[in-house]
Amino acid sequence: MRRRLFLKSVPLLAGIPLLRSRTASSIWFYDDDDATLCTKKFEFAVSARLREKPIHAVIIEMGKTFLDTEYVAHTLEQPGEEKLVINLRGLDCVSFCENSLVFARCIKKGKTTFDQYKAELQFIRYRGGVIDRYPSRLHYFSDYILDNEKKGVWKNVTKNIGGVPFRKTVNFMSTHPDSYSQLKQHPEFVPLIQQQEEAISKRAMVHIPKGDIARVADKIQSGDVIGITSDIPGMDIAHTGIAIRQNEGLYFMHAPIAGSKVMITTKTLAEYLAGNKKQLGIMVARPLEP
Repeated sequence: MRRRLFLKSVPLLAGIPLLRSRTASSIWFYDDDDATLCTKKFEFAVSARLREKPIHAVIIEMGKTFLDTEYVAHTLEQPGEEKLVINLRGLDCVSFCENSLVFARCIKKGKTTFDQYKAELQFIRYRGGVIDRYPSRLHYFSDYILDNEKKGVWKNVTKNIGGVPFRKTVNFMSTHPDSYSQLKQHPEFVPLIQQQEEAISKRAMVHIPKGDIARVADKIQSGDVIGITSDIPGMDIAHTGIAIRQNEGLYFMHAPIAGSKVMITTKTLAEYLAGNKKQLGIMVARPLEP
């Protein structure tokens, strides 16, 4: 029988390694099926000897294990205090990339228990790897890229492979607080989010315009994490996925939209972006060996 777990009391955690958190409560939230799926994915990695492969190849192989997984929006938005939410049964575009990366890093480091997966997931998802209320989660993907570059997870190679300045005022969350349940429940978080947005807006961001992607496609590697910049006011990046090379072309593995499943595009990455007027270009984060 499936059982949803929400561990939030220190006495309940006796004998269990704690994830790094500044709060004694709100540790994690997951379903029994997630633990089972995590174990199966690690078993697959061991049988396929993925640890012997370079990190970008492991990301591709682990990403493929999520193909046909249902798209589920807002999986991280749980009531109560901020907690590490795990859902391997339904993914949005960011959690798909995130989990592919987290599994790959765990495999490369030889850390293949559920507790070690949870620790790595927290490290990637939160600013500095520390849970400290809702604003500590890396909500904007350009911020997510920067923070994980500082942590040595990857390198932002966008500028090196043809990026040009991308100027954007980032303020979507603070100007749309009613769209976020935590901001509605905790209006005191809005000024903190606004401070983060102001810092992001001041950065010298770059992206590769979608018209240039075909020209620089040979510089993008399988396993690179792609953030697609958007013309949505106040938003830096509105979609994410993983670059994948196949059939002598550069394609895109991603969790597209509600009602769909994780898939690899039938069009090349350049063709895929050309078909969406709101998508302006891409940022490219290249994972590093852990």
